[in-house]
This record gives sequence, C-alpha cells and structure tokens, in this order.
Amino acid sequence: MKHNHAHQHLSASDPRMATLITRSRRYDIAPLVSIRPFDALAESIAYQQLSGRAAAAIWSRVRALYPKGKRLDPQKILATPDDTFRAAGLSRAKIAALKDLAAKTIDGTVPSARALSRMSDDEIVARLITVRGVGRWTVEMLLLFDLGRPDVWPVHDYGVRKGFAKTFGRRKLPTPKELMKFGERWRPYRSVAAWYFWRALDSVEKL
Repeated sequence: MKHNHAHQHLSASDPRMATLITRSRRYDIAPLVSIRPFDALAESIAYQQLSGRAAAAIWSRVRALYPKGKRLDPQKILATPDDTFRAAGLSRAKIAALKDLAAKTIDGTVPSARALSRMSDDEIVARLITVRGVGRWTVEMLLLFDLGRPDVWPVHDYGVRKGFAKTFGRRKLPTPKELMKFGERWRPYRSVAAWYFWRALDSVEKL
C-alpha cells in the first residue's frame, strides 16, 4: 500500500508513534498534478491571519476580478489598482505582498512549476522567502501539501509542536531546535510525522 514504508519507519521509532498512527486517519497527501507557485502563494498570502471562512470570501472576490482566467496573471495583478484590491477586502500589506509576488514571478525569482520540480526543498525555501509576506512556514506548507514533498519538517508550526507534546506526554512544547534534533529519527518521512502530530490534535472521536 502507498506510504507503507513511511508508516513502518515511523512506527518502529517509538511505540507511542505507532499508536498514534494506528488510531489516526491515514496520511493521504499526494502531489498536485498541476501547480503554479504564483497561484498557490497568492492564495496563501490572502489567507494569512484570517479565519478560513473570511479568507475564502475575500479570495473569491479577488478571483472574481478576473472572470475569464482560470489562473491568475501576474501582469494583470500588477496593473490592478490598490483600491480595487482594498474593495475586495485585502489589506494594504497583503496587496504589497501580492504585487511583489507578481513582480518576482515575472522576473523569474519565483520559479515555474517545471523548474520547481527540479529544485530541492532548501532551494525552494531560499528562493520563495525573498517574496514580501512569504515566510518559511508558508513555503513549507506549499512543499508539504501542494508538492507532496515527503521530508518537510515545519518545526515552528504550533500544531506540530503541540501534537508532539501530546503524543510524547510532555507538559511543555518543544522548542524548534529540540524538535529539529528529535525529527532526525524520522528522516526521510518527516512530512508524514508532521501529519500525524496534526492528527494527534483531532478530537478523540476522529482518532
């Protein structure tokens, strides 16, 4: 079965990890067939620091500004007045970030999907965090959920840290440095480990 080796590797690392995997919904992330970094990051920027429902409403209004395009056009983003984006609900900071993303896509700083497929995780992080408003966590979520990279380890993610603490019976959250060191035992499947720590925070009924 798919991901069997990852599950075996993680389960063998610790009985508590094995129990978590047994009780949880199975890791089911697969790379998206078609992904443009520009579109994925634009949506991530819009969603930052907002509830899912509010962000979805704003993003829907932004997309409605370009009714004929299935994909966003960086040139059109740059040509859109800030006031138009403000009316759709984007903050000034997010407008600046979105336009910087568009500019860096045009100049090649943000790679194409084909170029992305040939780059390592670290290369992708280094390139994309140069975009205004895009931090390491945002790129890690792109790597993990959109690109399906198997060994992403988001040590600053609150859910991963809290799920780790719950699984291993720790009262305090691990520091990112501690989690980085601990995660070495789960290479090359740290994305899968992160997934199960998120699942550890699901309600008991869902486990």
